Parts: sequence; structure tokens; C-alpha cells
Amino acid sequence: MAASLKNLFPTLPQFPTTLSFSLSLSLSLSPPRTHFFVGSVLLLLLLLLLPLFFCLLPASFAHTSSDAAAETLVSRLLSTSATASCASLSAVEETEKRSPRDGGADEVGDVNSCNIFDGNWVMDDSEPVYRPGSCPYIDDAFNCFKNGRPDSDFLRFRWKPYECQIPRFDGRKMLKMLRGKRLVFVGDSLNRNMWESLVCALRESLVDKNRVFEVSGKREFRTQGFYSFRFLDYKCSIDFIRSPFLVQETMSRTLRETLRLDVIQDSSSKYRDADLIVFNTGHWWTHQKTFKGQNYFQEGNHVYEKLEVTDAYSKALKTWAQWVDANIDSNRTTVFFRGFSASHFRGGQWNSGGNCDGETQPITEETQLAPYPWMMRTLESVIAEMKTPVLYLNVTKMTDYRKDGHPSIFRQPEASRGDGIMVQQDCSHWCLPGVPDSWNELLYAILQISGYGSRSNNPWISGLFQ
Repeated sequence: MAASLKNLFPTLPQFPTTLSFSLSLSLSLSPPRTHFFVGSVLLLLLLLLLPLFFCLLPASFAHTSSDAAAETLVSRLLSTSATASCASLSAVEETEKRSPRDGGADEVGDVNSCNIFDGNWVMDDSEPVYRPGSCPYIDDAFNCFKNGRPDSDFLRFRWKPYECQIPRFDGRKMLKMLRGKRLVFVGDSLNRNMWESLVCALRESLVDKNRVFEVSGKREFRTQGFYSFRFLDYKCSIDFIRSPFLVQETMSRTLRETLRLDVIQDSSSKYRDADLIVFNTGHWWTHQKTFKGQNYFQEGNHVYEKLEVTDAYSKALKTWAQWVDANIDSNRTTVFFRGFSASHFRGGQWNSGGNCDGETQPITEETQLAPYPWMMRTLESVIAEMKTPVLYLNVTKMTDYRKDGHPSIFRQPEASRGDGIMVQQDCSHWCLPGVPDSWNELLYAILQISGYGSRSNNPWISGLFQ
């Protein structure tokens, strides 16, 4: 486009030359009168063109790169008549700035040099991307509104990076980016949490909500190994494939269950050709049988009598990384890995009386956060050795603040909880609407800033993850 600008500007000085050539006969007949005429024409052209350029240049070039400025100027020069006024151009620019759910305070800053995962939660009075109770696709265990949670302040916080602004989620724009694409979430129930959030947020942007449908007829996602929603008008699908370890869990003839650390889960054939994949694994590595590591982890025909979970996790991630490097075409498929999502159990764990009910506000001091999980350091070292670019959604810190966002006792309807009965609380997953909506806003921001869907090559925006 910069070349277009250079091609356009050399034509401008030709106006007087062409004009004097066409008037050569007049010049030879009556020089004084002709000189006066030519001067008048040139002055008139100057008066017409100068206001246009003074309108265009400041508005177009502020906060833009040279290429972007050239593109803006060329497009306006080619499409705007010489009589266009500053007022009309300013009105267009103001309209562009005031997109739905967007305000001046949300203009994108220098995101390429900003860690968008380093920030804090700020109060925000905007409506959630979908209203509580409005989406029929939320698993009952995440539907805190349906299960009677009385407070709603946990919906009023928005993640804000310290050093830049990120664009607000816009479902219509994201669907346009995903037109003709397949986005697959692969992992445990926390990735199902994120998947349902995105399906609901995209559905909310549709005028006709019937233009999205479930590929399968069932509604309860807890036991589904594969699930898919298709958005008809955009010919795209948003899928979830259950794979809590990413590697293969097996059952021997003696009914002994083991985890094959050296074999990717057999569901991998269902997503290897997807356009975008969001992987995760984490919470199942903290469960009792996994954490103890006794007669459970297997490589080849060897079952370890005892293997530390840290070593097992590293082996499993290396198996995943090797599979990605060998099977994923990075020219076609963009790979994400979502980091560990924090839990907030008090007085025990999920199976030993741990609780988090009554929490209505997030943690405000960074000093009160838990230590950085060892699993994320292992993940980061594995990703660093891969040849395939992996975009790392490091949500660990942002989720650690949000002790108020879990279903707790509202993981089930009040009628099922009973009176005076100890209820197993959920302090790992998240209410929907809720915290996973912000994960998807960050996913959206990365795709939008990278220009995903507007060009064929896959982006690798290293600056976002410094």
C-alpha cells in the first residue's frame, strides 16, 4: 500500500504542467490574460486541496505506523471527493471509535510490547458478554445463576493488563475471523469451562439464535468425549474433546488402570487437522492416585512402582510436544496452550471438605497469591524446546485473584443440596458467565491483533508473551 501512495503522489505535480500544455495556444495569443487565467486556476486548485490534506493527515497519521498511515491516506484519497469536509471525516472517525461495548478508554495500546497476562481485575459496569440464564448450553455444574447463587458482583470485574489496553470481546468480529474454520478445545473439564463460555459468547452476538446448533443431540457435557457446535452462517465449528492428561489412560486385562506417559491419547486423530487448537492439562495431575504415583504410570511395557508426579508430568508433556511437532502443520494450524487455572479450597481439598462458599470479592493484593505452580514452569520449559510455535495463555495469575468466581455450593440446585448436609464444593471450576469469559477475551484479543482470518499465514506474536 505504501507503493500505492508513491504511485499516487507523483501525479499531483503534473496538474500545472498538463494545464499549461493544454493552454499553449492561449498563451501565444494573449500572454497577460492567459497568465492571469492560469494563476487563478492554480490558486483555486490549491484552495480546494489544502483543506482536504489538513483534514486527512492529522487524523490518519496519529498513533499509526507508516504503512498503516499510507493505507489510510490512499484509501481516503481514492474514495473522498475534493469537497469532503473536516466535519464529515471527524464524524466517521468518532463513529469507528465508538463500537459496541467499546469506549475511548478501551483503545488498544502498544500490545505487541505488553504482557497481557500481567495485570489486575478492575470494576467494570458493562454488561457481561452474555447475561446470566440466557445461554442454554451451560453445564448445570457451572450454571451458578440457575443453581441459586444470590450475588452478582463477581460478574462486574474485567481483566486489565498493566501496560496496555486490550480490545473488548466482539462476538460478530470473532465469528468473522473464524469463518470457515474449526476451533477445538482439547483437555480437561477446565477447558470445557472455557469452551462453553466461548460458545455462549458467540451465540449472544447472533440475531437469530437458531443459527447455531449442537452437532450431537445431548445437552449434558460432563460425560461427553467429543462435542461440537456449528455456526451455520459462518460455516465454523467450536469443538471440545475430552483429554484430561493429553496422554492415553488404559485399562489392562486385570482391570488395572495405568497412564501411558509415552502415548498420546487416541482422540488426537479427531483434531490434528483443526485450524486452531487450545490444549490444557493440569488438575487431574493433582488427584490422589496421580499424585501418589504408585503402580499407575507406564512407559512401554514397564509400569513404575513409584514415580514422582513431577517426573510423570514432564514425560507426558514431552510426549504431547513430540506429537505436535510431528503431526501439526503450523502453516495451517495455530496452537495454544492454556495454563493452570487456580483453585481456592479452604480447610481441605475437593474430596476432604474443602470449601470456598461466601467469597464475593477477589483477592486484591498480589502478596496474597499462591506460589507459581511447578506445573507451569515444566510446561514453559517444554514449549521452549518445541519447533512448532505455541501461544501460551498464561491465566494462572489472573485466576489466582478470583477466589470469588467458583460455583462452591452452587454447583448443584438448592433442592439437591438438602438442609444441614455437607455438600462437596467446587472451588476449581468457574461460574458461567464468569472468569473464563476473560480467557476468551484474551484469546479474541490475540487473534484480532494478529489479523487472524485476514491473511493466510499464521501469526506468531512473541511480544504478547514476553
